[in-house]
Amino acid sequence: MIKRSFTLLTICFVWVLGSRAQSGYEIKVNFKGLPDDTLYLVKYLFDKQYISDTCVGIKNGAAVFKGKEPLDKGVYTLVSEKKSIYFDFFVNDTQKFGISTDFSDIVNSLKATGSKDNEQFFSYIRFITNKNSEFGKLKEQTKGKSKADSIKFMTDNLKKLNEEVVKFEKDFMTKVKGSFVYDVMNLKTEKNPDPAMIPKAKNNRPDSVWQYYYYKNHYWDEVNFKDERLVRTPFYDDRLIKYFDNVILQNPDTVIQAIDMVMGKCEEGNDLYNMTLAHFTSKYENSKIMGFDKIFVHMYDKYIGAGKAKEIYSEETIKKIGDRIAIVRNLLIDSKAPELFMIDTIRGKEVTKMGFDTCRSSESVTKLYYKNIDKLTPMFNRLSDIKSKYTVLVFWDVDCGHCQTEIPKLQESLKDVKGKIDYTVYAVYTKDEFEKWIKWLKEKKVDFYNVYDPIHLNNLKDKYDIYSTPVIYILDKDKKIKAKRLGAEQVKEYLELLERMEKENLKK
Repeated sequence: MIKRSFTLLTICFVWVLGSRAQSGYEIKVNFKGLPDDTLYLVKYLFDKQYISDTCVGIKNGAAVFKGKEPLDKGVYTLVSEKKSIYFDFFVNDTQKFGISTDFSDIVNSLKATGSKDNEQFFSYIRFITNKNSEFGKLKEQTKGKSKADSIKFMTDNLKKLNEEVVKFEKDFMTKVKGSFVYDVMNLKTEKNPDPAMIPKAKNNRPDSVWQYYYYKNHYWDEVNFKDERLVRTPFYDDRLIKYFDNVILQNPDTVIQAIDMVMGKCEEGNDLYNMTLAHFTSKYENSKIMGFDKIFVHMYDKYIGAGKAKEIYSEETIKKIGDRIAIVRNLLIDSKAPELFMIDTIRGKEVTKMGFDTCRSSESVTKLYYKNIDKLTPMFNRLSDIKSKYTVLVFWDVDCGHCQTEIPKLQESLKDVKGKIDYTVYAVYTKDEFEKWIKWLKEKKVDFYNVYDPIHLNNLKDKYDIYSTPVIYILDKDKKIKAKRLGAEQVKEYLELLERMEKENLKK
């Protein structure tokens, strides 16, 4: 497999390919002047490429790729063992055809026999390659010219070149309309408006807002999402990623709406549907943007958990995703933070004397807990007991090197808003080594509401998704999550932002 980008999923998945006719394939390559080599027939599939066939011991550039089963329809590329990528070509309904070229001038000598798709496609890449060559020669012709003359020379000639390319592409698309070549080229074509269509804004310049909405609304024009061949091209993944990263508003609800639009156009169960759904699931499970885990939950609720991903994920994997969703769902932005029952520094020694630090099993902890429940209950400092307008909820560990930097940094940065914003830092020590914890707090003079869980009552890992430390949340007065997984330097900024947002809402 030849990788083009990141691994598609952190969780393994499988999908079942549809049944095919049993006619086989035979692709004859006559590559004049090619050094003796091994050639690979490589298939595009979303953001990766996979070897479909291999031809070894090639002599005099003659290679034949042949098989009893037909190839998946899509775009393929010819690659050497030395990883030289030569050219792309189409494998469609016709799977027995020939390609010839000359190593000295691969593009201009490319010819296809028995494949109309490739005849059309090769004519396109010949034209575009030659125009790129002309552009390079133009730059060379500016040598020795003044800056002003160079700019004029390039402007005039680039305008001419661009007009020729635009006309050629328009004529080409008209000529191939209705074919798979058209569908592939349409997928890579930007849908920009004709300049004459663009209205003027108040500043008498082209209206950029109008242009944006035109581009967004026409982005997927004539793209048939039910045609699974498109996922086996070099363009589908780039097109999809660009739309979701750069075109639509980066807001969870907007992204969810766009995902449902795309998935609704797909044919459930085919390769394009499966790869697209798997891409969205992985992308938003691992998103670094705060609040985008809401999209991951949506993917599970509407598709995976609803039985619409059985060809993508095994039952075991679906269960694992469901277990993960159970944790993530309770920690979404605006969800009420799970309750915590903690012990503070003052009562720590009393709890230690009860013997919790010597327990070696959950059974022994449970037994000791119920034995001392009457003493313990009044000792608990619940998260819900904090009455401040904002609660900065921090999970940290004395032995965590990053925590040793971040906790003092957090305390220092919050000095700027102390007395100006009503907040409490509810700092949860994630281990139970009382003496080590107390010593560090005293040395660093940590002035937080410091608590820990020597009873192991709270299951912090699952409740708050604590797989590393520090982890910082900001809660409002109702203990709803307003921000999460912040760096120490971001906490003050978010508190100030929440205050500004509240004041702006009061003015409305």
